[in-house]
This record gives sequence, C-alpha cells and structure tokens, in this order.
Amino acid sequence: MPEDATGLWRLEAAEMARLVAEGSVSSRELVTSCLDRMDAINPIVNAVTEARREEALAAAEEADRRRARKERYGSLHGVPVLIKINIDQRGAATDNGVRTHRSLVAGQDNPVVANLKRAGAIIIGRTNAPAYSMRWFTDNELHGLTLNPWDASKTVGGSSGGTAAAVATGIAPIGHGNDIAGSIRYPAYCCGIVGLKPGYGRVPSFNATARGKGSIASQLMAVQGPLTRTVRDARLAFQAMARPSPDDPRTMIAAPEAEASHEKRAALVSFDGLGNADGTAAEAVAAAGRKLEAAGYAVEEVRPPLLEETVAAWPKIAVPDILALLAAPLLESGDRNGARAVELWRAAWPGYTARDCLDAVIGRHALLRSWLRLLEKWPILVMPVSLRPPFAIGSDTRDAAATAEIIAAQAPMMAVSVLGLPALSVPIRGTASMPGGVQIMAAPGREEACLAVGGLLEDATAPLTPIDPLFDRAAASQAAAVIGVRMP
Repeated sequence: MPEDATGLWRLEAAEMARLVAEGSVSSRELVTSCLDRMDAINPIVNAVTEARREEALAAAEEADRRRARKERYGSLHGVPVLIKINIDQRGAATDNGVRTHRSLVAGQDNPVVANLKRAGAIIIGRTNAPAYSMRWFTDNELHGLTLNPWDASKTVGGSSGGTAAAVATGIAPIGHGNDIAGSIRYPAYCCGIVGLKPGYGRVPSFNATARGKGSIASQLMAVQGPLTRTVRDARLAFQAMARPSPDDPRTMIAAPEAEASHEKRAALVSFDGLGNADGTAAEAVAAAGRKLEAAGYAVEEVRPPLLEETVAAWPKIAVPDILALLAAPLLESGDRNGARAVELWRAAWPGYTARDCLDAVIGRHALLRSWLRLLEKWPILVMPVSLRPPFAIGSDTRDAAATAEIIAAQAPMMAVSVLGLPALSVPIRGTASMPGGVQIMAAPGREEACLAVGGLLEDATAPLTPIDPLFDRAAASQAAAVIGVRMP
C-alpha cells in the first residue's frame, strides 16, 4: 500500500503537539500525513465514514497562522483527531449508523467536540458505529462493516469500533468514543490500544440533534472518552475533553478530581463463575499483577462484595429502558443486524419491567457503597475487560445461546458501567494473533490513578500499534459478505 513519506502519522499526539509548538512541524503537515494514511488504510478497514478533508486542512492552516502570530493555544494545537458518528459536530450528520438519520446535520458542536476544538485539535473525520451505537460489534446498513486490523474474522468491538480501528492503524493518534456497557473499553481491548472510560459526569455531552427525551440508562451510565495508542495520549485527550458544560448538568455536580494517592496497593478482581472464561482473561490479570508487584505494589486477589448483584443491575436498568426504546426504531431503520442483536439481548433478559429498572436505580447506591469501601483498602482494582478473546463477527446475531455467551463474557465492563467509576482498558500482549488487555478501575475522580497504573503496564509491554491491517481488501469484502453487509 502507498506509504506517506513523512511518517508523521506514526507519532503520538503528545509528540505532535510538541513539534507544532516548537515550530519543527506544521499542523498542515500533520493533518496531511494522517489524511494520506486514511486514504491508504480506510478502504481496507472501513473505520472512517466521512473524511472532513477541506475543513481539516483549513483548520490546520489557521492553527499554523495562530502559532506564527504567537497567540495562546491549547494542549492539542494542530493535532489530528477523529469523532464518532453518534456525536454532534457542526456541519456533519449525526447519523449514528442509521439510514434515516443521514440528513440530521448538527448546527452546533456537542460540548466534548467543542472542548477538543478549544484545545486546538483538528477533526479529520467521523468514525463508524453500529446502528444506534448499542452493540459490541460494528456494522450497519448505512456504512457497512468495520474490520479489526488484527483479524478480519473477529469483531473490532463496539460501539466505538470505527474509532478503535482508525487509531490502531494510525489514521489519527486520538479518537473520540462513548461507553455505556464497554463501548470504549471493548474496542480498545479488541484492537490492542488504550481506552479511557471516565467516571460519571467528568466529560460533558449533549446532542442538540437528539430526538426524544433520552433514557435513564444513558443519564446514569453513558460517558464520553478517548481511545489512543498510548497512555500518555489518553491523559492528554481526557484533560482536553474534561471541561464542564451547563449543557450537561452532570459535569457541574460530579465529584471533582481526587487528590493523587501514592499508596501502592492493587487488588486483582476475580470474575470466576460469572462467564465462560477461557483462561486468557485470568492470565492477563495475573500478568498485570506480576508487573505491579515488580513496580513495588502490594497485590492481592479479591472477590468484591455484591459482584453478582452489580453485574445483574445493568440489564435491570437497560432492558426496560434503552433497549425497549431502540427495538422499534431499529426495525424501522431496516438495519437487520442491529434489530436482530437487540431482539436477542432482550430475549436473554426476559421479563424486566419499569419496576425492576426503578428498583435497580434505587439499589445502585448500596452497590456503589460496597465497592467504594473496597477501594478504600485497595485504591486500584485490576480486572478483565472481557472474559473471552474477541468474538467472531456476527456472533451477536446468530442465536440466543451465542448472545448469552457474549453477555456473560462482558460482565466486567457492565459492572463498572453500573457503578459510574473511571476505568482504563490497557493492552497486554495476548495470543500470537490477537492482543489482550486488562481493565483498571479506581474511585470517583481518580482517572489519573488509572492512567498512572496503565502507564506502568504499558512500559512493561510497549505499544502494540500502529499496525497495517493483517489482510487485504478482498479479505475484508469476504468478511462483510459473511454477515450480509457491504464494504463501501
């Protein structure tokens, strides 16, 4: 495939920002390099649904003029970034992977987009997601299938799968995602990159294009955050995103950033009995524990109190609420795979009612209380992201048994979402063909603690990306045909 001669797309965002600040590289050069990489790679992985080429180059030229005038600028000045298709970006369609939303063009930026722009980031494209962003797999009837660059037969993760594939292949060093049941953490895990799920209310979000009143599940559990190739870039991106906005009241009342802790204590969380684990997840956690012990941490394996109840709270909140709300729109949209996946989700959790949802929301405080007590003793919790390696594409549309297996494997991610606590998915070398990873969780306002520990694990393994896709366009088309969607 054609190679950008400068290779600037390979750089971390932090390094890009430093070079722009000192005048060694222009923003236009960075943006051009990443756009060239997109041209070379995106036809294979189908991660970016829309390149914002002219807009990005104009913004880069303005960034270079501002630097030449010695104006003040932000921490991401001139750095290329990507935005997921379910978030408002002025002048772009918030189509969320749905045909009927193609004309839903945003007149203003979502606050998380505005925060990134305020920090000087240059948006070069929009990334793919499943219809309505409610699957651990990324395909839809509008934009097609996004491929995992490690293996075309495996899920790229979801719902921020487009962002993960784009970041992993070097299209941009920072991508935006959101997470209600693992939609940042799982794609990061599948693609061998870093994904930060901030805690409740830490990063603002509001779509002016949104139809309807929203859902309880989204207000309690949905968060915005970055996907990056390194922990350093995740920190930089999070700091840029995490500026409160009155458009999202949660950010005005959420717990402030907690003071840094120098206590070196970490607990390894066992999920034995909660999923059909194949051993790779437990080994990844054990490997992380060994690395932390080598760094001077006291490490112990624990079984959190009310673990099963915490996992069970997710469907009690979500099934009568957001999944029920999405069933009809998915059918009307014509997205067969999305409608089938949600149908199987609801069948896996039958009978939940509005009363169950209310009881789970009320009971959430007791769950959170028990975990916060554990975090007082063990400030860092290390656990699996998923209990299984990435599933085969289309697994969530196959049958009830396959869906039940997937749901059981995602217990660690759903538990963290119920609690609203910060968590970082960080890669650990897995099998010969696929990356592995662990999830690091901390108390409210302690994203930095997650990032600090993630940095230790990263130093011990070294980044696994960027990579070229390990397959060609023909293999990508064959994978799309397996699940009945097209490649653009």
